[in-house]
Amino acid sequence: MDAIQILRQLKEKGVRFTPQRQAILEYLLGTDTHPTAEEIYQHVRAKFPGVSLGTIYNTLNMLKEHGYILELSYGDMSSRFDGHAKNHYHVVCSECSKVVDFHRPLLQLEQEAEQKTDFQISGHRLEFYGICPECRKKRILIKQAD
Repeated sequence: MDAIQILRQLKEKGVRFTPQRQAILEYLLGTDTHPTAEEIYQHVRAKFPGVSLGTIYNTLNMLKEHGYILELSYGDMSSRFDGHAKNHYHVVCSECSKVVDFHRPLLQLEQEAEQKTDFQISGHRLEFYGICPECRKKRILIKQAD
C-alpha cells in the first residue's frame, strides 16, 4: 500500500493529516532501515525545521494503532519502526542493532500452533539474532590489530 492509499483511508476514518505527518509516513514507506523515532525526527526536521519530537511520536503511535506500521521493541534499545506492516521477519545484529527484513511465509507454523493449542492465532513475531557482516569485519580488523 502506498502513502496516498493510506492517507485516503485515514481521512475516511477522520484522521487529520498534516504535511509533517505525510513526510513521516513517506519516509517509513521508502526505507528498509527500520529507523528509530530520533532518526525519523532528524530526517523530517530537514524538510520541516519546526517539527517536534512529540509530533513524530504521536504520528508513529497513530500509524501503529491503525495497523500501517510496526513498532519493533528490543528490550533496552530504542524502538525501531517498520513501514511495511505485512507479516515478515527480522534479523537483528546483537552488536550494532541493525535490523534487516527476512521474507519467508510461515503460515504452516501458525496453523500448527492453532492445532496444538486450540488458540485462534491472529499473528506472530519471529526474529533472528546474530552479527551483521559489517560488525564481523570490524571484529576481524580488531583481532588483526592485536
